[in-house]
Amino acid sequence: MEKMYHIGFGDAQGAKYVLLPGDPGRVEKIAECLDNPRFFCQNREYTTFLGELEGQTVMVMSTGMGGPSTAICVEELAQLGLHTFIRIGTCGGMAENVIGGDLVIATGAIRQEGTSKEYVPVEFPAIADISVTNALVQGAKNIGANWHVGIVQCKDSFYGQHSPERMPSADDLQRNWKAWIKAGCLASEMESAALYIVAQILGLKAGCILNVVWNQERLKAGLSNPVCHDVNLAIEAAVEAVRILIK
Repeated sequence: MEKMYHIGFGDAQGAKYVLLPGDPGRVEKIAECLDNPRFFCQNREYTTFLGELEGQTVMVMSTGMGGPSTAICVEELAQLGLHTFIRIGTCGGMAENVIGGDLVIATGAIRQEGTSKEYVPVEFPAIADISVTNALVQGAKNIGANWHVGIVQCKDSFYGQHSPERMPSADDLQRNWKAWIKAGCLASEMESAALYIVAQILGLKAGCILNVVWNQERLKAGLSNPVCHDVNLAIEAAVEAVRILIK
């Protein structure tokens, strides 16, 4: 088989499950939680390692930041026969009870981004596969993490979130942000909507687990606001989820 143009290889070595961090620098760290981890390929933002769990080959691949590169990754891996995709990422908390160091398991995503809209109109929901979500919840329980399950906001502009007041569209950004929080949105990130929509359209299974880095709403409210860049718990829960799904 010819190499896929973006991810750089044309044979998935029998892998059906893939763990998807955004950051290429996290790929090896995640792969080290598998049996027999080994480097496989690097092309553009896509760094790929392979390993094993429960006797099956499992892939770890970075997606880069945002929806376009995530959608390309899923499209090309689907052509190579992978069927289950779990994003391991980071997020900023939005609900006041979501604290730095907690885990957020995204059942669905607000489609405030552009990639998924080129697949299907925005009224179509971006939702996770229930079996993957249940496995992630059980994985989080098994490792004793603090976890939340619910909706996340998925956007394209990091600075549109963090500095909305300086954007020409400030009124819309700030009004929508307040609406998402009032509706119960847990956290904000940048890849889940594209992952869920592409997976749905291609008949794949997808889920997403996120480490909460901090919560700007807690900061505004004068509440304690721990900052946590350690993604180890999210990695452990995701690997446990793959074990559960394989079994």
